[in-house]
Amino acid sequence: MKHSEIKQHIINTASDLFYANGYNATGINEIIAKAGIAKATLYNHFRTKDDICIAYLKYKHTYFMVALRNYIEGKPKGKFQLLGIFDFLKEFYREASFNGCWCIRTVAEIPAENVEIRNEIQNQKQELLTFLREVVTNNIQNLSNAEAEKITNGLYLLYESAVSESHLHQSDWPIYSARDVGAQLIA
Repeated sequence: MKHSEIKQHIINTASDLFYANGYNATGINEIIAKAGIAKATLYNHFRTKDDICIAYLKYKHTYFMVALRNYIEGKPKGKFQLLGIFDFLKEFYREASFNGCWCIRTVAEIPAENVEIRNEIQNQKQELLTFLREVVTNNIQNLSNAEAEKITNGLYLLYESAVSESHLHQSDWPIYSARDVGAQLIA
């Protein structure tokens, strides 16, 4: 395998383990064993477990944002795009590997002083907010900045709570409820 293929293989392996088992419960030796690589190979690509975690977070986020953007852009303009994040979440929830939000799971496990991982997660959440703001302003005409921010923040908070609560309850009712409240918010 090429250098970049090995690195991606490590990221894929670590991603599966971190998402399924959690950051703290996944050790370097487990990643090495599952990836079928030597310890030196892992350290040739990543200095620390935190470096692997950041690569994992970026990998999951990139995949998520591309899939979300494509999903919403494939919907008719208006209400369908505005509420598309909840419809997307319904499909995400139905995946056998659904385990909630990888960012929230990770940030709950790291100490407050781990600024690098925390900053990566905050940046990812900010990118989601920015995307939602684009969806709102592209689908609701003549909004003031304050109105656009209120709707964007409301949809974001509804989405985030739907992810967490659907995972907690192992049920999709929080997604349906969040979508209903979102529809009232944009009405």
